[in-house]
Amino acid sequence: MIPQETVDRILDAARIDEVVGDFVTLRRRGANLVACCPFHNEKTPSFYVSPSKGIYKCFGCGKAGSAVGFVMEHEHYTYVEALKYLAEKYHIEVKEKEETVEEIAARQRTESLMLVSEFAQKFFVNSLLHTDEGRNVGLYYLHTRGIDDETVERFGLGWAPSGRTALTDAALAEGYKAEYLVEAGLSIQYDDGRLVDRFHSRAMFPIHSLAGRVIAYSGRTLSNESNIAKYVNSPETPIYVKSRALYGIWLAKGDISKADKCFLAEGNVDVVSMHQLGLRNIVASCGTSLTEEQIRIIKKFTNNITVMYDGDAAGIHAAQRAIGMVLKEGMNVSLVLFPDGDDPDSFCRKHTLEEVQAFISGNEMDFVSYMALVNPVADNDPLGRANLINVIADTVALIPDAVKRSVFVDAVSQRFGVETRIIFERINADRMQMREDERKEAERARRRAEAGLLPDYDPSAPAQEAPRPVSPQGLQALEENRTLAPAERELLTFILSYGTNELDFESDSDYYSGSEEDKPTVADFIRGSLEADGISFANKAFRDAYDAYMKEYDEGYEQEEIIRMMLNSPDRTVAFVTAELSMEKYQLTVKNFEDAMTTKDSWLVNFVPKAILVYAGKRIEDRMATLIKTLATAPEEEQTAIMAEMQKLSAAQKRVKQRIGRERIE
Repeated sequence: MIPQETVDRILDAARIDEVVGDFVTLRRRGANLVACCPFHNEKTPSFYVSPSKGIYKCFGCGKAGSAVGFVMEHEHYTYVEALKYLAEKYHIEVKEKEETVEEIAARQRTESLMLVSEFAQKFFVNSLLHTDEGRNVGLYYLHTRGIDDETVERFGLGWAPSGRTALTDAALAEGYKAEYLVEAGLSIQYDDGRLVDRFHSRAMFPIHSLAGRVIAYSGRTLSNESNIAKYVNSPETPIYVKSRALYGIWLAKGDISKADKCFLAEGNVDVVSMHQLGLRNIVASCGTSLTEEQIRIIKKFTNNITVMYDGDAAGIHAAQRAIGMVLKEGMNVSLVLFPDGDDPDSFCRKHTLEEVQAFISGNEMDFVSYMALVNPVADNDPLGRANLINVIADTVALIPDAVKRSVFVDAVSQRFGVETRIIFERINADRMQMREDERKEAERARRRAEAGLLPDYDPSAPAQEAPRPVSPQGLQALEENRTLAPAERELLTFILSYGTNELDFESDSDYYSGSEEDKPTVADFIRGSLEADGISFANKAFRDAYDAYMKEYDEGYEQEEIIRMMLNSPDRTVAFVTAELSMEKYQLTVKNFEDAMTTKDSWLVNFVPKAILVYAGKRIEDRMATLIKTLATAPEEEQTAIMAEMQKLSAAQKRVKQRIGRERIE
C-alpha cells in the first residue's frame, strides 16, 4: 500500500482544476469552471468543476468525483494507479509499504482525538448558550464586540466555564478517556495524576480543518489583568499542526475561489468581524507566524493574497516577511494599511460593507509601494536609500516568473530613479546564489542518503524547503529484498524494543507453553519460530543486527544494556539499524498504539505472533515470485516440479491468511 502520509500529500497537492484542465479546456463561470463533458458527447457545457469543493460534476451524464476519481474514470486507472499518476504530476515520491500495526493504531487514535475535540466544541457551545455564566459573561462579551448570534453559530463560538474541571468532568462522564483529553490539548495532567481544564473563563474560538472538523481551540480571556495571557491556544497535537492550519479556511474557501483573492489577517476576531460584514474570503494564521504550508493551502483556491496585518511595528515586520514567502510560492501579494489605531475588526465595526470595500480598493498597494511606505528614508540619507532599494530588489528576486520580475524591476526603477540594468544585476546575483544554495543542499542530501546516515531527505520536496524527516529513507538504502523487508523490520523492531519482555499467553492460546513459570520472552519466541523453519533474515543489515542482539542476549545482558552496546558497535550498519528501530521516535509511535490497548502485555501477546505469521506469508510470496520467473525459462522436464511446489505454496499461503484472520486484537 501507499503510506497514508504520502496519500495525504498527494490529495492535498492535487487541485481539481489543474488535474481536469490537463484533459479538457475549462472556462470560468462564477466560482466554478465549466466545459463540455469528456465522458459523453455534448455541445452545451454541463460539466462543472468546483475548485473550492475539490470536485467535478456532469449534470448531463451524472459522473462526479474528486481529482483522483477523475483520473480513474478518464484514464481507466485503479485507485493506486491514479494516486501514482497524481504523485508524478506533483513531483511526490511514492514508496509503497504494508500498513503496520502501529499505523493502524495511529489512524484509530487520530479518529479518537477528533471525536473528543468535537465533543469539547459541543460542550463549549452549550456552556455559552445554556448556562447563566455563559450567557451573562461570554455571550455578552461577544455581543459587545458586535458579533451577532448568527455569526456565533456559524463559527461555533463557545464559552469555557470558570470551573477548572468542568470540561474534563463532562468528558469523563461521557466515557472519553483521560489520555485523549490530555493528548488533544483539552486537559492538563499534573504529576500527581490530577486533571484540570486547559481552558477556563474564556471565549472559545474552535479551529477547523479544511474538511470542517474541529481540531483545536483558541481561548480569549475577558480579564484586563496584565498577568493573564490574552489568548491561550491549543498545543500541537497529532491532529493539529499550527503551521498547516488557517483560522476560518473551512468557511472561506468557497468565497476565496469565487473572488479569486484571499484576505489574510492576524487575529481570529478580525476574521469573524469581516466575515460577518460580508467579506468572507478571509483567513488568519493560527497563533503563529505565516508558514509556507499555510500559503500553499491558500494557493489551492487562489493565486492572490491581500495582507491586512496591524499597522504597528510587529504587524509591519510580519507583513514584510509574508511578502517574500508569498512571492516565492509564485503567488501575487498586495497589502492594505488601516488608519492609525485600527485593525480589520475595529475598522469593520465602524463602517458599512460598501465603505470597507471602497477603502480596500482605494488603499490596496503592491509590495514595492508598501515597502517604500513603511520604510521611509530621508532625502539626505543616500546610504539608507541604497539599502532600501537593495532590500526591495532582493524581494523581487524571489519571484519565479521572469516576466513578473521584469515588471517589478521597472516599478522599482521608476520609483527610485535607478537604472533597470543595475537592479537586474542585483537580482541576477541573488538568483545565482539561490540556485547555488539549492544545488549544495541537494548534494548534501544525496550524500546523506547514499551513506545511509540520516533519514531526513525527501527528494520530492520543493528545492527551497528545508529537508524533511522521511523515515525510513536510510533503512531502505540497506534493503536487498523489498518484499521481505517490512516484515523483517517489524520483527526486529519487536526484538529491539521489547526483546526481554515475557509473553504471557492464556492457557487456551495455541502458543501456551503449558507452564506458568516458563514464559518465553519476545526474543526467544521470535527466534524459536524462525529456527523451527530454518529461516534467517534475507536482508543482511537486519540479519546482522538480529545476530548482534542475540549474541548479547545470550550473554544475559538486560535490554537497555544490549541496545547501548549495539548503538556503540564498531559495525556502523548495526548501530544505524538499532538507532532507527529502537530510539524514541519509534517508541513514541508504538506508545500511541499501546495506550489504545488494555496493557503492553496484551498488545505483545496479540501482535508478536501475528508479525511472525505475516513474515511467513511474505516468505511464501517471495518464493512464489521467484518460481514464476523461473517457470518462464525452465526446461519442460522441470516445469512440473515447479508447478507442484507452487501449488503447495498456494495452499500454505491460504492457511497463513486464515491464521492471521483468526488472530484477535483485544
